[in-house]
Amino acid sequence: MSSAPGAYIICATPRSGSTLLCDLLGQTGVAGRPHSYYRRESLPDFLAAFGMASDDGLDFERRYLAAAISAGTAGTGMFGLRLMWPSMADLQAQLARLFPHAAGDRERIGLAFGATLYVHLQRRDRVAQAVSRLKAEQSGLWHRDTEGGVRDGDEPRAAPVYDPEVIAAFVAETENHEAAWADWFDAAGIVPFELNYEELVADPREAIGRVLAALGRDRALAGRGVPQTAQLADAQSSAWADRFRREHRRSSGA
Repeated sequence: MSSAPGAYIICATPRSGSTLLCDLLGQTGVAGRPHSYYRRESLPDFLAAFGMASDDGLDFERRYLAAAISAGTAGTGMFGLRLMWPSMADLQAQLARLFPHAAGDRERIGLAFGATLYVHLQRRDRVAQAVSRLKAEQSGLWHRDTEGGVRDGDEPRAAPVYDPEVIAAFVAETENHEAAWADWFDAAGIVPFELNYEELVADPREAIGRVLAALGRDRALAGRGVPQTAQLADAQSSAWADRFRREHRRSSGA
């Protein structure tokens, strides 16, 4: 990278630990406030937070970009953005209108945010990831805080039910999105900073320290972070993942 990054994008998939990563980076005080500023479903919430009304014009998109950068930088001099693969198309469509002469995706992102580090966050255990998503979507509970309260979603509406077809679909979707990220990195000539959920959960301070170092920040500041979310995986989650693997092996003849 030709210059120290002034921005980073967390390139992730659902239930890969991105909320934990955003929380811990935000708490360092030097890495902005990463959030999903270009997630279509979250746009009404961000518009309300920014005091803006929705519009289709270029002036609106310029103002939205400025507001997102201000919120995502939070006075730290470093902009953070979380991006799931489906949101990439919306981001690029907006940036293409703002920077019509840019040569491609990477150049548009650079014109918008400056030198950018791409943090590729994956979860090695795709089945556990799919089970986590199944339970969250069925129950409506996506995150609890460390005190046990609901942080994102609702108190469970009903007990989740094991559904191997949905688990298989979520595994396939994650694999497809990870392949899309890999293809995009390759086409754009990007070598991302690789991080996985398992190492983030096992040693958050070490993982955040490595990200800070890649951003040119003091890795010792990783010690400021305290997880704000409680792990929702439990014995049922493990049992479902094991059951799915057994059934998948039988059905595939392995």
